[in-house]
Amino acid sequence: MPPTSPRRVDLIKVRAALPPPSQEMVDAYERHLRSERGLSPHTIRAYVGDIVSLLGHVHGFDVIGTGESRPRQGCELDLAAIRAWLAAQRAAGTGRTTLARRSAAARTFTAWAHRRGHLAADPGARLVAPRPQRKLPAVLRQDQADDLMQASQSGATERNAVAMRDHAILELLYATGIRVSELCGLDIDDVHMDLRVVRVIGKGDKERTVPFGLPAQRAVQDWLTDGRPELATETSPPALLIGVRGGRLQPGSVRQIVHDALKAVPGAPDLGPHGLRHTAATHLLEGGADLRSVQELLGHATLATTQLYTHVTVERLRAVHDQAHPRS
Repeated sequence: MPPTSPRRVDLIKVRAALPPPSQEMVDAYERHLRSERGLSPHTIRAYVGDIVSLLGHVHGFDVIGTGESRPRQGCELDLAAIRAWLAAQRAAGTGRTTLARRSAAARTFTAWAHRRGHLAADPGARLVAPRPQRKLPAVLRQDQADDLMQASQSGATERNAVAMRDHAILELLYATGIRVSELCGLDIDDVHMDLRVVRVIGKGDKERTVPFGLPAQRAVQDWLTDGRPELATETSPPALLIGVRGGRLQPGSVRQIVHDALKAVPGAPDLGPHGLRHTAATHLLEGGADLRSVQELLGHATLATTQLYTHVTVERLRAVHDQAHPRS
């Protein structure tokens, strides 16, 4: 790490200061991500930010936060420029995982720009990205997950609307393993109580159906019957989950709900909604579910992403063996 941390760079200002041809290319790429690939606003913002940073570096702007900026015109986006951009970030202390993600963003962009005629060649095709260091995610033990649900249920039995909603949130996240954005995007009609399935719109606007169990069914039904009517207003959307003012519940609120709920479980790691997704996948595999079924439930595009959870279960088994076996 450098002696002093780089200052935060305002990429909106960098984008506005780019030469007109580069600005037009960024605008066209953003439209491509939104209209043709159907990515979420958060994903689009991240991808476009990476490309603005890359093009800003090519044109001499300070995109790393070192305080040095020498804007210049007529610079070429080639392999050397991409490598220099990545090297500057590495020197500033950027981690391998972030560098790998930004390398992938650069390759995707240059391939698109070459296809559309913005670049005469595709420099990203020859870029070798660093391998990200994949850390095993923290997950709850099954007894900790049970304690979490019981603590949440005890609060919901008081028939408090917010407590019933929060209990339904925790039960659904753990039962289905869906993403927090998918949870917040659910409407009431997306939940089929009789069949105990929920219709989810995932990444890339891909739809999938995910089952849930009886505890989640009871929690959601209680929320819909006794909790949601207390918070709903005339202007409330058809959202399954709403806030205290009647609007659709946002992911940030759900993250805080999960963090607060886990404080009631002694020894539990501090997880967010994605931690419950990891936990659900791990417990499914430990219970005997096959990898492809878990892939389908989680909405992973590739099996390689789901395979991470097999490593989690192996590590958990190794920890148990080390603790319990006399010759470990």
